[in-house]
Amino acid sequence: MKGFAPILIAVMLLAAVPLITSSNVVLNFMVMALLIALVGQGWNLLGGYGGQYSFGHAAFFGTGAYVTGILQMRYGVNAWAGFIIGIAAGALVGAVVGALSFRSGLKGSYFALVTLAFAEVLRIVASVAPITGAGVGTLIKLDLRPEAFQFQSRAPFYWIVLGMVGVSLILTRIIEDSRFGAYLVAVRENEDAARALGVDATIVKLCAMTISAAITAATGCFYAQYYLFIDAGIAYGPWISIEGLLAPIIGGIGTVFGPLLGALVVKTLGELTKLVTGGAPGLDLVIYGSVLIVVVAFAPRGIAGIFVDLRRRLSGTRGRSRD
Repeated sequence: MKGFAPILIAVMLLAAVPLITSSNVVLNFMVMALLIALVGQGWNLLGGYGGQYSFGHAAFFGTGAYVTGILQMRYGVNAWAGFIIGIAAGALVGAVVGALSFRSGLKGSYFALVTLAFAEVLRIVASVAPITGAGVGTLIKLDLRPEAFQFQSRAPFYWIVLGMVGVSLILTRIIEDSRFGAYLVAVRENEDAARALGVDATIVKLCAMTISAAITAATGCFYAQYYLFIDAGIAYGPWISIEGLLAPIIGGIGTVFGPLLGALVVKTLGELTKLVTGGAPGLDLVIYGSVLIVVVAFAPRGIAGIFVDLRRRLSGTRGRSRD
């Protein structure tokens, strides 16, 4: 339980936000930050712990969003059931992409490009397929009832996505301390050496890819229910892949809290940039890129790494003072 205490404390502190303010602006900002944190946690599991950098997590995000939306609007499936099916569909796409990539021996930049290609192919298909609404997109009917996964205020949405982030944090902590997590790190550090020690690297990477895709698909399902609209550009666009990998890299790649810290920083910078510049197109990406360069150059382990270093220095200073 000691390892989960920081997670529980962080979740409880964040859960108090709607009790402090009822501002829709603040709650919407926090919901989007937590959404990015959730995508970042999915990417972090595969890229941070497994060393498999993906540029196409939009493929899983969009699949979850479209499946839950289409099931509701075309087949009358309950929103909560559609949410679960959407997560399963995203996990299935992740398993398929992973099986095709890893069994072909793709890694590094080749794997990154393949994931990007899959996301782009799905975007093109979704933009012309009648079942997705083609260029018009899919609009979910407004039905302000909890059983329809819709609420009168943003607070319930906030608590739900916070709960999802909390579950992802706990899951990451469990994996980090498990044998599977050790295998994953071993594959990241030296795949050939891990294979020599009897680790089935392909299965390990495939499991990580499937779990990562499921977490990302859950984000897409929530996005569709929150905004009640999805189209090809939103679902499979590069924006979610970019922010999903920026969050853990800035926050601390391969750490439990890195994606959450990074997401809060990324969204805060984005909003401040829009406030100062009046929303000049593309300038937020310039800011993100600049921050990424600074982090890589001066804090390669991200914000979480800075906190760890400070804690070690403080512990060392206290130890010397006692001596």
